[in-house]
Formats: sequence, structure tokens, C-alpha cells
Amino acid sequence: MIHFFLFLPLLASLLLLVTPVKWREEVAGFAAALTLGLGVWMWRSGGAELFSVGWIPALGVTYSVALDGVSLLLSLVTALMTLVAIIYTARRIPNPGTMLSLILAMETGLLGIYAARDFILFYVFFEDALLPALLMLAIYGKVHRMAALVKFGAYTLLGSMLMLVSIIGVKAIGGSPSFALADLLAHPVTGSAQTWLYLGFLAAMAVKLPLFPLHAWLPSFHEQNHDSGVADVMGTLYKVGAYGLFRFGMTLFPDASLELRPILMGLAAFTAVYAAWIAFRQTDWKRLLAYAGLSHMGLVGLGLFSLQDTAVIGALYLLAFQNVYTGALFLAAGMLQERVGSLSTRVGGIMIQAPILSGVTMSLWFASIAVPGLAGFVGEFSVLLGAYQVSPWLAFLAGLSTIAAAAYALTAFQHSYWQTRPSGAVRVPDLQQTEWLVLGLPLAVAVVFGVYSTPALNLIQPAVRTLMGGS
Repeated sequence: MIHFFLFLPLLASLLLLVTPVKWREEVAGFAAALTLGLGVWMWRSGGAELFSVGWIPALGVTYSVALDGVSLLLSLVTALMTLVAIIYTARRIPNPGTMLSLILAMETGLLGIYAARDFILFYVFFEDALLPALLMLAIYGKVHRMAALVKFGAYTLLGSMLMLVSIIGVKAIGGSPSFALADLLAHPVTGSAQTWLYLGFLAAMAVKLPLFPLHAWLPSFHEQNHDSGVADVMGTLYKVGAYGLFRFGMTLFPDASLELRPILMGLAAFTAVYAAWIAFRQTDWKRLLAYAGLSHMGLVGLGLFSLQDTAVIGALYLLAFQNVYTGALFLAAGMLQERVGSLSTRVGGIMIQAPILSGVTMSLWFASIAVPGLAGFVGEFSVLLGAYQVSPWLAFLAGLSTIAAAAYALTAFQHSYWQTRPSGAVRVPDLQQTEWLVLGLPLAVAVVFGVYSTPALNLIQPAVRTLMGGS
């Protein structure tokens, strides 16, 4: 079942190439819904146990996959937001066949990243998810998309090369018979070699966390992608660096993680505050959301690098659900752009003519700024609580980002949705047709898991406590 779950989106992506135009939206939607349904079924069945067979025996590469705990939660979030992106793509983008195909192909890459239990297989899926993201930007991006594409590709490929060197080094120096995670853990690398290999792997994960100073690709990537926000949803899901650090970094490089903890926690805390400060100065909704997401990832990094179980649990919880509400906010920005022809945060007066769109957007922002009762609060509070036990001053510094988040989010919202509608401006229609589902479903998830976090925590806590040695 796990194999069908992983590769169904890719098969559907290829099928779309030969599907008649009038049926493409239905085929894509059915495939995305079926993938989500399979994910829910596996969750109800307790996940998918490890499956491992030789893939390239001569090189020690295996096809080892499993879905449980953290990987299952992140896979479910990915399947959900992919379905939401498919639904909005069908409504918003003319002749959407190519975009639908790219979204589904990228979904397989993302699901594979979470399922992989072989280091080379993880690398393959990591690169597989990159190509659709590049093509979305190249085909559907705006005027300056090529500059954004080159920057995005350069950062990612440089990190990928360093990661590949580290992957090969872990097996070669440790003497493992294969790249399977279980074998690598049984043949650990020690001493200074572990530190150097960790730095190579960390570079790739820091690009995809992202973490200052390897974040420079992020604002232009979002700004230059299609106005609808669909590609930005998939780009938000592609922030897989935190999961890579949890699954491979903390397990294969435990001594190096502990040695570098103060430096990395400081860098993460700085990222959270720096990004929040820059977000306050943005007048474009996409750039503002890019920096807001970067600030959230700084908090995620703080939790992971602290190596404290409460903070790590909170980091993974925040990682999962910020994908939901941040992705939905990109789509809300796309809806606003479709109505007023601009992504400016200074359009004014939207609340008067589109109260439901405005209210749902405001509620999603409340989740983003960690208002109690919504999913963002659970993750951020846990991160800061756990990090405080390791470094009170860094936790305090990172905590300033939550105050700044309220300032930049509510200020931008006030300028766009309140104030006075400019004289002669176009009339703004409220939510229509499938837009209710596109924004309502993520909001419902943010509310449910803000009030009742137990199902998600039951997936995260056992995996984290096993990793942390039961602490």
C-alpha cells in the first residue's frame, strides 16, 4: 500500500500527458483525493512498516521505505495541501494541465522524502521534488522569473552536492554495507569526521529549512511565482530541511549536533527575529509571507537544534501545520490579486465588499501569529518552552519574533482589508464556488489541531522520545 501511496501522484502526472483536456482536472483531483484517502487509511491502520529490498546492490543502495510517526503526519499534510492546490489550480489557471502534472509529480518527491529510510533514496526523492518546482517557476513565473530560478537552483544544487559528498562519506568512513539508515546507524562515524560530514549535510538542509544566511533565494522565489499562489503552496511544502535534520542529521551525527548546538540555536533564533523584522517592511503580500515563513522556520530550527524533547516535538508540530496555514495564506493572497490586480498590502477596504474572504484570511493570520486555540500556538509555545530549558536568552530572543509577527501581520491586514477603498477602485467579489473549500479546509485543520492536538502529538511524541533516548 505504501508504494501505491508514494507513486500514485507520479503515475497520475504522467497520465495527464495523454488525458483529453476536458478530463485533466477531474483526473488530477481524483488522484490527489485518492492519495489523501490512502494516507488517512494508513494512519488509521497504524502506518506502514519498513519495507526494504536491494535497489543497486553493487553500490549498497536499497529501496527502504516506511511511514510512521512524524513522517506519516507530514505526508498527510502534504497530501491534503496538494489536493487543495489541485482544486484551486483547476479554477484559477487557464489550461492548467501542465501545472496539475507538475504538482502531482512534486507530491511524489515530497512523499518519498518522508518515507525514505535509505540515505541515497532520500537524496533521489529530494532532487525529484526540485525539478517540478523549477519548472513551475520557469513556465508560470513572472517577468524576472529567470533570475529567481537561477538563484533558487544555485542554492539548492550547491547544497545537494555537499549533501551527496556527506552521504558517501558516512558510508565509506563508517564501513556500512549499505546506505540503509539502519545499517548506517549500526556503523557510526565518530570524531572530527562526523562534524565535517554533518556540516556538509547541514548546508543542504539549511537551504531547505531555510536558515540565515542560506535563505536569499526564498523572497524572489515566492515573489516571481504565479500570482495564484499555487506554486507557493508546493514551495512551502518543500521546506523539508527540518525533517531531514530530524530523520538523518540528529541520528547519524549526534555528537556533532551536540557540539554545534549553541551556534545553531543562535543562528535559528537570529533567523526568526531577522525575518520578522524584514517582514514588517514588506508591501507585497508574497514577500511578506516569504519572510513570515522564514521566521517560522527559525523557530522550527531553534526547537530541533536545542535537542530538548519538548522543543523538538513543538518544532515538528509547527513544521507540519505552518504548511497548512501558510500555504492557505498564499492562496488567499492569490485570490486578492485576482480581484484587485495587485499583491500590494495597501489596496484598502476589502473587508467592506468581501467580508468572508477577509474574515477567513484574518483567521488564517491568527493561526500564523500563534493565537491560542489555533495550531500555530501549540508548536511555537512548545518550542519556546523547551528551548528555554537549554538557553533562556536565546528563547527570549526568538520569542520576540512572535511579538513582531503580530505587528507585521495585523498592520498589513489593516492596510489591505480595513481602511478606505480607493475612489473608483474595482468592486471586490467575495468567496465563490470552490474558494470556500480551498480556504475553509486549511482553516478547519488549523482550528481542530489548535483545540485538539492529541492525534498529531500521538504521532510525533513516540518518535521524538525514542530519538532522544526517552528523556
